[in-house]
Amino acid sequence: MATEAAPARPAGPTRLVYFDDMSALRSSATVLSVHQEEGGRVAVLLDATVFHPQGGGQPADTGAITATSGGARFLVEDVRAKDGLVFHYGRFEGTEEGCGHGFKEGEDVSLEVDAERRSLNSRLHSAGHLLDLCVHNVGLFHLQPGKGYHFPDGPFVEYKGAIPPDQIQDKKTELEREANRLISEGAKVLASVFPYEEAAKLCGGSLPSYISKDSTPRIVKFGDNPGGPCGGTHVADISIINNIKVTNIRVKKGVTKVSYSVSP
Repeated sequence: MATEAAPARPAGPTRLVYFDDMSALRSSATVLSVHQEEGGRVAVLLDATVFHPQGGGQPADTGAITATSGGARFLVEDVRAKDGLVFHYGRFEGTEEGCGHGFKEGEDVSLEVDAERRSLNSRLHSAGHLLDLCVHNVGLFHLQPGKGYHFPDGPFVEYKGAIPPDQIQDKKTELEREANRLISEGAKVLASVFPYEEAAKLCGGSLPSYISKDSTPRIVKFGDNPGGPCGGTHVADISIINNIKVTNIRVKKGVTKVSYSVSP
């Protein structure tokens, strides 16, 4: 499957609720701090979050954080992670500068993710991983997964290795047909954290070298197919992807780029 940043559970203080439950759209948390960064962006840090931060080729969730006491409401416009901390960027509702009238340290808050955005991001992400399986299934064994970009404005997956020019059109058709065959059959999607040795077995016997042997990687599996390390969100069953269209295959400097889209 697609290679992504090492998806071991972060050691920092922000617990990732979606790591264990990708269907979760709401959660509760305690405020660690609120501060305004250089440049004016307001950041809210919590002890736990259901918001997926941008990374691994997947966009950030958006939504709202609300004080459970009925006070402030923070509109989340962007989410980023650094050193185990998740930063929620946005503005407080009803304030000109976006800051002020905010949360207090230690205050309890409720979180709610934009469901429509999460659904699309998860479908696009799962579609990219599904294409990794399809590349193998249509006989392109020499292609090695590389970069994945699962944003709505032009998703693609890249592979080290080239498809001969006279085969590109046929392979484009085969990839799309195989992807939609698997979607029509459906298969449950498993995402969980495992000890290193067990994770390696689930991924066909080995893990990428960037994953430490003393870590507990998070593995995503589509049905009975080999899994892959991944830190993002996915659909519960690949049938939810609905339909994939392979829009283009381009080969440049020994790299094959497969662009795709999913139906509404």
